[in-house]
Amino acid sequence: MTVGSQVKQTVASLKGIQATLKVYATQSEEHEIKAVFTETVEITEKVLKDLEARVKVLEFQEPQYKGN
Repeated sequence: MTVGSQVKQTVASLKGIQATLKVYATQSEEHEIKAVFTETVEITEKVLKDLEARVKVLEFQEPQYKGN
């Protein structure tokens, strides 16, 4: 498995985690818990943007992995 495909797999996993956190944030009734989940969603969004930028760099450096 290439580094590019590992990073893409990590992005996909993190998107799934983020979706679950959004559900928890929506379903939480306690304000403090809801705020923690919402903050965590925002943090994962920043990490996702960084990882997606890294994928673009990897694809530029190794064009044969583009789209895999």
